[in-house]
Amino acid sequence: MKVLVVDDSALIRLRVSEILRNAGFEVFTAKDGLDALEKVAKFDPDVITLDVNMPNMDGLRMLERLMKEKPKPVIMLSSLTHEGARETIEALRLGALDFIPKPSGGIEEIADELIRKITMVVKVNPNIIRLQNLRRLKGEVVRRNWKANGVCVIVGSSTGGPSALEHVIPRLPEDFPAPVFIVQHMPPNFTKQLADRLNEISEIEVKEAEDNERVRNGVAYIAPGGMHMKLRRALSVVRIKVFDGLPVNNVKPSVDVTADSVAQVYGSKAVGVILTGMGEDGARGMKKIHDLGGKVIACSEDTCVVFGMPKAAIEIGAVDSIKPLYEIAEEIARFVEEVG
Repeated sequence: MKVLVVDDSALIRLRVSEILRNAGFEVFTAKDGLDALEKVAKFDPDVITLDVNMPNMDGLRMLERLMKEKPKPVIMLSSLTHEGARETIEALRLGALDFIPKPSGGIEEIADELIRKITMVVKVNPNIIRLQNLRRLKGEVVRRNWKANGVCVIVGSSTGGPSALEHVIPRLPEDFPAPVFIVQHMPPNFTKQLADRLNEISEIEVKEAEDNERVRNGVAYIAPGGMHMKLRRALSVVRIKVFDGLPVNNVKPSVDVTADSVAQVYGSKAVGVILTGMGEDGARGMKKIHDLGGKVIACSEDTCVVFGMPKAAIEIGAVDSIKPLYEIAEEIARFVEEVG
């Protein structure tokens, strides 16, 4: 497997290259975006790790050109600053599949995560990356004369999720008659930037969830990075509970944690969606929603960046409908009316 390491820091290039060569990868390096594009043409790497802030051509401009000319699986190496989080969300929008925050200590701290993510994304079909970029936001907003009442939607995603969410959330109309709970596997700082990005391009309000806030229709709540999110009902009011805790399915936030509480609070009036990601987080929670009479949608394999989470939900019988990414908004609308 060939990996191209792109970073303007000679030390980072050296350390990352050592980690990857010790894991058995063939490694090439580039010092900026222009150098990287030349190396892509010359060596045809399977995966690229990419920094953002570089001279001559930065990572975002390089990524935009790469995705137009020759899409490749890209993993961003991101700083933990506010600006770094904003740039990372933009990179995911442009087609990067995943990211790893740079640690404050040595780069060796992320060695295992880097190897695991490279091994995962190399399996992604570049045509799916190209297709998502070509089809981005082409669909119209879904309009209905809504008659649903007391319904909610829960969406779970991981690797490839930020880009996939842009094909779904902006197509929900301002008068959408349900709250939407989004669980995207992300560390702290990044979910606020994701919420702000989706809010800019959506008719419904999109925000990072806050502890104890009252749930409203037509608002999408994103579980804060590194925290779990649950729902609870007191009398007729549903509120959000954001809390720390042990990882579930090795992740935090966990789709299963939120989906379990959705099943308890909304029962048969819940619509679940599993978009993309490795592992099986969300499968058991979605099965509870399905078994109570709610409806669950999974993204189809041919339009899914990483088919692990949808596949797990399908295999345990949790899914009522399998749809291409570009038809999921319409299917959400259909099921909201059906269960409402």
